[in-house]
Amino acid sequence: MKRPGLTVVLYAVALLLGCAVVFGGVLIQQEHQDRQRAAAEQARYGDVLTAARTEIEAFVNIDYTNAQESIDAVAAGATGDFAKQYDTSTKDVVKILTRAKSVMEGKVLWAGIVDSDSDSASVIVATTGTVANASTDNKPVARQFRIKVDLVREKDAWKTSNVEFVG
Repeated sequence: MKRPGLTVVLYAVALLLGCAVVFGGVLIQQEHQDRQRAAAEQARYGDVLTAARTEIEAFVNIDYTNAQESIDAVAAGATGDFAKQYDTSTKDVVKILTRAKSVMEGKVLWAGIVDSDSDSASVIVATTGTVANASTDNKPVARQFRIKVDLVREKDAWKTSNVEFVG
């Protein structure tokens, strides 16, 4: 005595279980890909923030006794028009800094990404520090800057393509 209804029910259950396994596998794969994308994006954000902080730290720390070293540190992170403008504008800076006995010390308080994609980013950086030179009687005077930094990805590094004081 065969039960055709039972066979149909078992086939239906097996089919539903098979569909559930396939559906679950697809969901697991999507979750894995989402996590990989999120990890890659977090790594990119970290790289962008590190590059912006490094560039601005170099930018707000300059001492007339080793001015060329400070200038070279900024130039190392620069690219494109910003690199050209910076190179052109720093030709006589060492003489001016030495004559004024200028020392600028600063640090980045915070940095935040305003816009970012896989090969460009804009970051706002807030700094605090001091400037001492002949016009301040070589006494440190407080300075705070808000700077917008535009970066582009060149090979495996983020380089500064523009620096703009915003506040």
